[in-house]
Parts: sequence; structure tokens; C-alpha cells
Amino acid sequence: MKFFTVILPLFCLFAATCEANQEIEQTKKMKYELTPLEYSSSALEPWIDTRTVDLHHYKHHAAYVDKLNAALASAPTFSFGGSLGELLANLDTVPEAIRGAVRNNGGGAWNHTFYWRSLAPANMSGEPSDTLMEAIRRDFGSFEAFKTKMTAAAVSQFGSGWAWLCVDQDGNLKIVSTPNQDSPAMGGCVGMKGLIPILAIDVWEHAYYLKYQNRRQEYAEAIWNIINWKRVSERFDCALKTQSISL
Repeated sequence: MKFFTVILPLFCLFAATCEANQEIEQTKKMKYELTPLEYSSSALEPWIDTRTVDLHHYKHHAAYVDKLNAALASAPTFSFGGSLGELLANLDTVPEAIRGAVRNNGGGAWNHTFYWRSLAPANMSGEPSDTLMEAIRRDFGSFEAFKTKMTAAAVSQFGSGWAWLCVDQDGNLKIVSTPNQDSPAMGGCVGMKGLIPILAIDVWEHAYYLKYQNRRQEYAEAIWNIINWKRVSERFDCALKTQSISL
């Protein structure tokens, strides 16, 4: 009896410690979190309605984060300590068994954070910095010509995807589009080596369908009222100075 009196508490302590360690490891595997919005769900009205923002961010965006973490947890031998952007830039290091899930869901998580941070309430939208405006006029002829071309890239993207304004290795502005959840942040993995994104327009239907239904053109034109030009200008400066992406 004395033996069991001593051993049983030790066994219980060991089991509790193992359980605690498992919880810690499980927490570690949930590496990435849903980035909070910088404004209220109603702040983008009337251009993007409150219900769309709520569903888009708290359901769709959150689902990408959850599925990304689940994919990473399913590969316990894979370890990566960097940011999500760094993970996407190094997709070739991700185990093949989960690479597709990381590309799709990690891309969805990162792209949406970049998108939300590209937007601001209309009264805080502002204007491009002098430096960015000069580059826009140099590379597109005028600000209006740039908006027309970027809108066309968004509208003409077949199916779901994104339109991006990027800075190339020579400091020039380029407009590109990507399918699904691919992005320039993935670099050479998606054939976009050297492109640094500074603005994104989401053209998945969940970004606009509740308000605009099938009128993607109308949504793509409306979004110019709520672009966070201060943030886009800061990203442009960062791209020129450090050749790196800024969220």
C-alpha cells in the first residue's frame, strides 16, 4: 500500500505534465492568427457594406487562417519560425504533402490581411504621396489612366483572384493579376520573382457579392473611394528603399 501511496501521485503528476506539454505544443503549432481590422465593420460604408466586411473578415479570412494552422499541425516534423509572408516566399521548403494547403490557405490569410490594410474609411483615404504620384504618372501617363488599368485588371481576372499594383526590381510600377490565392509575395514560386506588391484588390465573389451581386465592375470602381493611400505610399517607399514587402 505504501508503494501505491507514493507512486500514484507521481504518476498523476507525470500525466498532468504530459498533458500540459501537449497543450503547449498544440499552441505552438497554431502559429498564425487572424489579423484584427484597423477600423469598424461599418467604416467602409457605403462602398463596402457592413455585412460583407463581417462575413469576409470573420468567416472567410478566419477560415483561411484556421485551415493554414491545421495544415501545419498535420506536419509535425516541419518547423518554420518566420512570418507568414516569409513562409509563402519559401513554399519550396514546405513538405509536398501540405504545400498545396499552405499555398491556398496561407495565401488566403496573407492576401486578406494585405487587402484590409490597403483600405480605409473614405474620409481617411487621402491621396498618393508626391513620390508615388510621380511614379504613377511616369508609368501610366496619369492617375486616371492608372485607375482605369487597375480596374480593368480586377474586372478581367477570370474566376476568383486578385489585382495587384507592384514595384519591380527597377523601381517601376506594374499591374498584375493572380488566380485563386496566389500573390506576388510568393515570388518565383508563382512566376513573380522581384515584384513587390503595394496595393491589392480582391475579386473573389465573397468580397462584393452581397452588395454588388455580379457587378464586379461597379465594385472595382467603388473601391477607389476607400484606398488607404498613406499605407500604399509607405509600401512604395519601403519597396524602393529596402526591396521588401511591407504589410
